[in-house]
Amino acid sequence: MTNMIRAEVITIGDEILFGQITDTNTQWIGTELTNIGIRPVRKTSVGDQADAILNVLQEAHQRADVIIITGGLGPTKDDITKKTLCTYFGVGMVRNEVALALVTGFFEKRGRAMTDINRAQADLPANAVYMQNDWGTAPGMWFEHEGRVYVSLPGVPFEMKHLMTNRILPKLGSHFQTPIIKHKIIRTVALGESFLAERIEAWEDALPNHIRLAYLPSFGGVRLRLTATGDDNAQLNRELAEQVEKVLPLIEKNVFGYDDDELETVVGRLLSEKNLTLGVAESCTGGYVSSQITKVPGSSAYFWGGVVSYSNVVKVNQLGVQAATLEQFGAVSEETVRQMAEGVRQALGTNVGIATSGIAGPDGGTPDKPVGTIWIACATANRTIARLLKLGQYRDQNIQLTTTYVLNLLREELLSDK
Repeated sequence: MTNMIRAEVITIGDEILFGQITDTNTQWIGTELTNIGIRPVRKTSVGDQADAILNVLQEAHQRADVIIITGGLGPTKDDITKKTLCTYFGVGMVRNEVALALVTGFFEKRGRAMTDINRAQADLPANAVYMQNDWGTAPGMWFEHEGRVYVSLPGVPFEMKHLMTNRILPKLGSHFQTPIIKHKIIRTVALGESFLAERIEAWEDALPNHIRLAYLPSFGGVRLRLTATGDDNAQLNRELAEQVEKVLPLIEKNVFGYDDDELETVVGRLLSEKNLTLGVAESCTGGYVSSQITKVPGSSAYFWGGVVSYSNVVKVNQLGVQAATLEQFGAVSEETVRQMAEGVRQALGTNVGIATSGIAGPDGGTPDKPVGTIWIACATANRTIARLLKLGQYRDQNIQLTTTYVLNLLREELLSDK
């Protein structure tokens, strides 16, 4: 098999370390590198200090074939990437006339005066191959040094992505002979990571050496990522499909989709296929369920609306919950959530109604109903089913988990033959 090419991604900027911006660049770069057969082995964030950047570059040289650097290419004094690269490579700075013409044109087109600081954007380390940035003044740069490839890119995401897509990735693809890396992701829900691992342990142990499994937990679910490496694309696709077929009988009830599928998208697809409409009654989730459903383009075809019934008055007046039910069992109860699901279905005239009611926290719990006690329900023309969730102490997590579980309850009911 072709030797694996390893990559490290380095992001430069105090603003990343201080948490003032979110680093989305490394996630995108990692995906794109994998698509051309280059395996990311590490990502590193470093501040705007020359010594720290030099140390990171030296370390990356020891473990990676490709070093991708983003950030620190602006015109201000705190942007020190170019000067630091000159020190690292032991070269001086030279003005690139092609880059200067593009920077000049950038300012002329906008009717703005250019300063010496702006002209300095065209100054590059002497050993740099200039990679034109069509969407900004910060240059892209390609270096080859002691058997390694270094790429320096702007930190602005849309500039970086354009440079990577149109210049860097094609050049990397022709520079290296790389193996093929294929991913297949199995999306599971309502089964914890440890329980999932125990259930598929024998299958996992039998995976061939060139196929690796990773567990990627999220709220209410786990993504199982199979990564296959080899030289034959068709064969890798066949092998991944075979492994999915082998593991599916072990976890089929908990599998809702594959790759980029999201639970709300799968639910919407099922509703559309069955020509059904949906109404939502929410108490503890405060509209989050409806928000997730309407994230899906075209959801207006099946989602008719929702009622956020935080108040018992709304539960009674808008959803038809019986006052006697609330008095006897309380708002957080199986009896109430069933009537909420049935009531929103009736009130909106939909085929299906789902509902949530619980104590999201951090306050409001009692010995009988502590924080994290939540009921969910799904009502159809044939039946109403309800489930009790016993979650934790954290409000945001409880809201997100409840949303996942009620959407999964809806999914299961739509797939049911009953």
